[in-house]
Amino acid sequence: MRNRNNIRIIAATAAIFFTGAFASAQSTDALGTFTPYSVFGVGDINRAGTAFNKAMGGTGIGIRDNRLINILNPAAYSERDTLSFMMDFGMDQKNLFISGQSTKSAYNVFNMHHMVMSFPLFKKSAFAFGVTPYSSVGYKFEEAESDPATITELGDIRYQRFGTGGINRAFLGASIGVFKNFSIGADGVYYFGTIDRNSNIIFTTNQSYRSISTGMDYVVSSLSAKLGMQYKMDFAEDVNFTMGATWLAGSKLSGDLTKFAYATNASGLKDTIYHNVEENTHMEIPSELGVGFSLRKKDKWMVALDYTRQDWSKVQFSETPGVSFSPSVSNSIKLGFEFIPNRYDIRYYSKRVTYRGGAYYENTYMKVADKQISAMGITLGATLPIFRLYNGVGLSLDMGQRGSLKNNIIRERYVMFNISVSLHDIWFIKYRYD
Repeated sequence: MRNRNNIRIIAATAAIFFTGAFASAQSTDALGTFTPYSVFGVGDINRAGTAFNKAMGGTGIGIRDNRLINILNPAAYSERDTLSFMMDFGMDQKNLFISGQSTKSAYNVFNMHHMVMSFPLFKKSAFAFGVTPYSSVGYKFEEAESDPATITELGDIRYQRFGTGGINRAFLGASIGVFKNFSIGADGVYYFGTIDRNSNIIFTTNQSYRSISTGMDYVVSSLSAKLGMQYKMDFAEDVNFTMGATWLAGSKLSGDLTKFAYATNASGLKDTIYHNVEENTHMEIPSELGVGFSLRKKDKWMVALDYTRQDWSKVQFSETPGVSFSPSVSNSIKLGFEFIPNRYDIRYYSKRVTYRGGAYYENTYMKVADKQISAMGITLGATLPIFRLYNGVGLSLDMGQRGSLKNNIIRERYVMFNISVSLHDIWFIKYRYD
């Protein structure tokens, strides 16, 4: 009888995610993010780019802009004033509203998002480096045992499942104009971070049973590379068309995976059931191909379109017990635009502001219960000029939805706000007079 009940306990714990029985998020510990979808794979993959990219639906592969650092395509670094130094750092704030079949939850988080810098090397070339988040993990579910027979024999039982951490991306890249209107670039990429995933079975009333804690701790460290190219064609006066492409090399995420299980009695004494360390994280980031286009009238307007594809279907992640999860091919299409009433207006500040908007649709790498999880949203934003040159404050607002309530899956609606500060200065000037 006891073995049968123990099996029931383990099965109930594994099924927490899609029973819709997770606790209100406001009562959880502080997390860097909060989304049920971060329980899978490498977690919730962050939307790349600064506020400039995010306000335009996430576009940037085919964009060249000498006023801002475009980190979505390393070939874009060379589009700059040859004596200028540029820096961009940003923060984001997320508001998430999560609905299951029988419960609702909400969570708000605020994080540093990125820091990037760019310097000239020599004529028609530049380099850039920075740190941005790649993926985030943050979830906490809790459920009480509801089976009367189990409660009668074992007392009140609580099942908990929680995870924290994420993977960061540091890069160092360079770009050069090979010949007129054609540029190439490359990033050296370093992934690093930790992810902790834990599950607990807690006997709250029957002190004769020991509580069980199990989990997996990942320590990730790996190298990769990203290549990019852009070609710009000039049409009428101040109107140009740019096309670009990027390729991210696949990378097996090296590091350590620690699997553990502990039993704790009523007096707090802990016994180790097992503690194994593997030099294999069972995680991988596959190669990604992206193409993008933009049509621009200098200092007036621009429209841009991006498409990316990444095949996760062959990645072998560690299993997620009790959930039918499998990685799939992810792809996305993004559309964005910007408009500047009059960049050089000396009377009305609002006319010097760059206004942006966009939309996106993506099939994520997550397939749950044989249904691929998709996301869609619209974006708005602006760059507010400050002081002199190209200094500005970039703002973006992303409003969207991921998943649905069909097939007993989770629907996640979100509002994400990003702010970036762009600093621009002229260096290496030799003054004639002191």
